[in-house]
Amino acid sequence: MKIRIVESSLDPADALIDTVHPPGTPWVKLVKAGQTFRIVDLEGNQAVDTLFYNAADLSERYSLLHTMLAQNNLYLGVGTAIMSSENRPMMTITADTCGRHDTVGGGCCSSESNTVRHGLDKRFMHSCRDNFMLAIGEHPAGFQKRDVVSNINFFMNVPMTSAGRLTYEDGISGPGKYVEMRAEMDVLVVISNCPQLNNPANGYNPTPVRYLVWDAPVTVASPT
Repeated sequence: MKIRIVESSLDPADALIDTVHPPGTPWVKLVKAGQTFRIVDLEGNQAVDTLFYNAADLSERYSLLHTMLAQNNLYLGVGTAIMSSENRPMMTITADTCGRHDTVGGGCCSSESNTVRHGLDKRFMHSCRDNFMLAIGEHPAGFQKRDVVSNINFFMNVPMTSAGRLTYEDGISGPGKYVEMRAEMDVLVVISNCPQLNNPANGYNPTPVRYLVWDAPVTVASPT
């Protein structure tokens, strides 16, 4: 996928929500249909592991398979329709100053993957899987473990080699780069601000990110 950089015209001063998310912790928020959601990589090279659920029916959730098939592409960028397990658009990426986001790698860290990739002594390190479990465990909807599926890793660089292998590489994001998307339905956003310390997902130094939400633009009916 050719990297495409598109800046947003939205002003942070007009945002309904403007909050900073510390590294290594979970975050959950409802984003309503028509609203715009922006994730800002404040210090650069920070993976933001993200799941989306249909707020009206939580059994409908993000699907990497449907998303890749809809784009005929492995990577996410401007114009990508983020698809649900029911093959319906949940979000559409409308602006992006980074240009590369991964979903093939799924959850970048769990106790199991840390053990397999980095050694038995890393088994008990905090992980994105832990953050997702904490987030859904405290949510009143009654999520279960099986509701945590493969996610999007915003700002994470996981290129596929010519031999068909995935590699975890240094990120191409930088301080202040962002990705912005419009909600196509009421969406529950569940995020792990990745605590990974064993691969380049966060430049070996997890850092905070910023979230902003703008209301849908007001449309004025033309006089008849």
